[in-house]
Order: sequence, then structure tokens, then C-alpha cells
Amino acid sequence: MPTTVADQVAGVLKASGVRRVYGLPGDSLNGLTDAIRRDGGLTWEHVRHEEAAAFAAGGEAAATGELAVCAASCGPGNLHLINGLYDANRSRVPVLAIAAHIPREEIGGGYFQETHPQELFRECSLFSELVSVPAQLPRLLEIAIRTAIERRGVAVLVIPGEVFLAQATSNSRPPQPIMRTQTVARPADGDLAKAAALLDRAERPTILAGAGCQGAHAELIGLARALKAPIVHTLRGKEVVEYDNPYDVGMTGLLGFASGYRAMEHCDALLILGADLPYREFYPDNVPIVQVDVRGEQIGRRAHVDVPLVGTVRDTASALVSLLRPDRDDAHLQRMLAHYRRTRRRLGALAEESASGARIHPQSVAAAIDRLATEDAAFLADVGTPVVWAARHLRMNGRRRLIGSFAHGTMANALPQAIGVQASHPGRQVITLSGDGGLAMLLGELITLRQLRLPVKVVVFDNSALAFVELEMKAAGIVNFGTGLENPDFSSVARSLGLYGVRVERPEELEDGLRAALDHQGPAVVDVLTARHELSLPPKITFKQAGGFALWATRSVLSGRGDQLVELARTNVRQLELEGL
Repeated sequence: MPTTVADQVAGVLKASGVRRVYGLPGDSLNGLTDAIRRDGGLTWEHVRHEEAAAFAAGGEAAATGELAVCAASCGPGNLHLINGLYDANRSRVPVLAIAAHIPREEIGGGYFQETHPQELFRECSLFSELVSVPAQLPRLLEIAIRTAIERRGVAVLVIPGEVFLAQATSNSRPPQPIMRTQTVARPADGDLAKAAALLDRAERPTILAGAGCQGAHAELIGLARALKAPIVHTLRGKEVVEYDNPYDVGMTGLLGFASGYRAMEHCDALLILGADLPYREFYPDNVPIVQVDVRGEQIGRRAHVDVPLVGTVRDTASALVSLLRPDRDDAHLQRMLAHYRRTRRRLGALAEESASGARIHPQSVAAAIDRLATEDAAFLADVGTPVVWAARHLRMNGRRRLIGSFAHGTMANALPQAIGVQASHPGRQVITLSGDGGLAMLLGELITLRQLRLPVKVVVFDNSALAFVELEMKAAGIVNFGTGLENPDFSSVARSLGLYGVRVERPEELEDGLRAALDHQGPAVVDVLTARHELSLPPKITFKQAGGFALWATRSVLSGRGDQLVELARTNVRQLELEGL
């Protein structure tokens, strides 16, 4: 039986399937880390920054769908968790954060390292509570775990250091496993009938599918078949929607491409399935909408919804498909599929390798990763231009995973999330598409790869700039400023840390450099020098953006930076030449 509160915590975590705790030690956390050491059934995954611990837990939870845990010491220690916890909560993956606290009798007195973590974490969690006395455990721990796994998000338990070391209250009941329940959830028959009637009146229906379609691929395809409807997916929906999908017409949104945008622009009814695309300008105007979401409060947040349906996509689609009329024209579907084929040809042409000696186009890096990666590889993409190339050039097949900060949109997510994915899947190929700015921000986690012997492959899109920020500046008519990066040779940095490192400077070196790193048995870094001024254009360009771009060009010339305009033209002339494909 457990002897301390910390032993109690370890026992409940183990019973609930947890095998790892990501964190950085500290004196207020000593009771827990010592309990983990003595227990032997949990491993302590030691990272170099608490932010990485939260990201790693989020990465594991995203990859497994099960509870993952991070922990940090009081004050500044657990304060560092906050960005990774924001990301996990917005990505709706189950994470428990154990935040140690200062001594109970000192709370409120301005003690060394004092914060109020239960208040601090409330905005980025579903549950955040302070354990004041040992008797509150394990009940509060069980509530926290249940909240995280059932509502899919973050739960925070704040525990003063001396409470960890206190004797556990007498309890003859052994630790109970806390696992997610299985639920059937679908709308009432009357609501389903209203949705079917609306969709039956449409001649050009389109489906927008998101991450909520996970576990409902067959039902999604069946619904598209019945409606003769093209399927547009969101970024978070890519890995669960686009594979084995004859109705797929690509992605929409800021990082999407033309065919996905057009399929929604030209529809006369939109069916939203488990999606929460935040960009309202990408929704069609004056079109009736049916939206399905298991969280009713999500419905109608982005566009006016005529028929709201609360339920899982799997259960709702199964019930709805039988109510739809069978005789439908597929002209809209065929037009959008043809548009998608043209878009795909253009994207494929842009991903072809550059001429020998030229600066490498980033599209060709993503395409090469796609060709060389295993059929069950897990990809982690940094926010910025790497996620654009990942979204457009990595192919999903139902076994591959694509994980990133797609809702929170923070830099530096890829490497620490990869730590969690690799630690929980030791035999799987894990590849990051890292920005040079993102990698530098948490560069110390390369040491974590070495220390934990995690064979993550880190591919750096090294363009010496915060490239996506520069694109945003161009669209706003602002001369690029403060975005240049003086980078080290990341491959040399990797070798100095005991990792395999290779630097790729010319197109003809790309394939061999990537293959050598992927074949290496341990962690590896591939530093690829890519074109700085490659444009990643959204599927919809507003007059304001076009005007801003023209203004940027004029201001750049007048401020003596005309060389940037020349380099931009040289880098992107291919895009103009391929526009007619």
C-alpha cells in the first residue's frame, strides 16, 4: 500500500495506464520524483525546459489518444509549462499537469518563488485545483484525470511540496484505473430530418471535414458518396480525412490551396463535420449550413448555422445517410475533382528539385521527406512555413500521423512534441519539419534527444529568417524588419552534442542527405539551406493583401532594399509560369 501522498499519486497514474512523466526536477517536486524512482513502473523523462515537458506530454497524448503527464516544481518551474499546456488544451488532447507549490503556511505572504498556479492555469485548462491537505488525494487526482480524458483537454493539480511527503490517509481500496468511456451520441430524429431536407434541396453540396472525423472515416466517405459531394478538409483534419478518399479536393484556410477554397465558394449547401476552421472569410456567403459537433457550444461560432446537430461524426453520419435521397447529379463533384487534379499537378511541379547549384526550394524538401519516410511515420511540423509545406506535400495514408500546434499556433512546438511521440512509440520513425527560428527557441532539447536516446530526425528549413512573418509583413505593405536570423551550422551544433548531423546546401545533395539521416539509428539533424523568399500564397488573396504587397515592393525599393524584390522574383518565377497548369 502507498506510504506517502506521492506514492498514492504514482499508483493512480500507473493504474490509469500512464507510463511516463515529463519534467524537470526541483525541491518542491522531490517527493514525487523520489516516489517515481522507488516505484520502478514509471519513467522520468528528463527534459531541459519545462515548456518542452508540456509539449512532450501533448505530443504523446496526440499520438496515443491516452492520458499523458508532465510535472514541474513551484513558481518559475511550473510557470514554464503554460505555453505547452495552452497548446494541448486547444488541441483537445488529454494531459495532466502536476504543479508543485510553495509550503502551505507561506502561501499569500510573498514567499520566494511564490505564484498562484491554480489561478494561473485556469484559462488553459478544464480543471485546475489546489490540494490543501493530504486527505484530498486521491479523490482530486481522480477528478482531474477523469476531466482530462472525458473532455479531452488539460487538467492541473497543484500540490505543495510537503503534501507529497505527507503520509497517505488510510484507504484500503487499491488505486482504481480511470479510462475513457465509450459513448454513442447522435441528434434526435427530428433534427436529422431537418438536415436531410436541407441537403436534399441542394444541387452543389460540399462537406468541410475536420479533426472530429477521427474514427469516422468510413462514415464520412459514405456520406460523401450519398451526397455526391466533394470533401474539403481543415489542417487538423488532414491526417484523418484525405487518405483513401475519392471525394477529397484538398484543404482550405490560410494554409490551404485553391481547389479546397473553390469547392466551398461554389457550393449551395455546406455540411460541416467535426471542424472548427477559425478563418471566417473562407466560409461561403449566404449558403445554408448544417454543422455536426459533439460539443454543442462549438456550433455556429464561425458562420451562421441553419441546422445544428449535436453528436459524434460517426454516429450522426450513420444516422443521416439513410435519410438522404439516392438520385443525385455529380456535376459539382466532378468539376471540383478536376480542379483538385490541376491544383495537385501545380503543387507537384513546384516541389520538383531546383537546378544544380541553386538555393533549395522548401517544397522540394517536404516532398523528399514524403518520398523517403516510412508508411507509418509521424511528422511534427513547426508553425510558420514548415507547416505550409507539410500540409501541401506530405501524404497521409491512415497510418502516418501529422501533429503540430494547429490551433494554438506557437513557435518551437515540433522538437519537444517529437520527444513525446518518440518516447511513447520507440520503434516508430519520427520526423520533425523544423523552422530555424523554432528550433533555435528550444535548441536545448537536442540534448534531451541525446540523453534519452530518442532517434528523432530533425529536418531544419534553414532560410535565415522568420519567413512566415516576412510574408505577413509583405501582405500588410510593411518593409521586412527584425526578421533576419544569424544561424549557426545546425549540423555542427548537432555533432557537438553527440548527434548525427548533415548540412545540405545544394539540391543534388538533398536526397542523399535525408536518406543518410533517416537510416541512422540514433537522433539526427539535417540542416537544409532553403530559399528565403519562397512565397506560400493562400488560396484566397484579398484586394487589401494585393495592395499591401505592391506597397511593400515600393517601400522596399525606396528604402534601398530593391535586392529583396529581385530575389523574390527570381525565387518565385516558377509559380507564375505554372499558373496555367
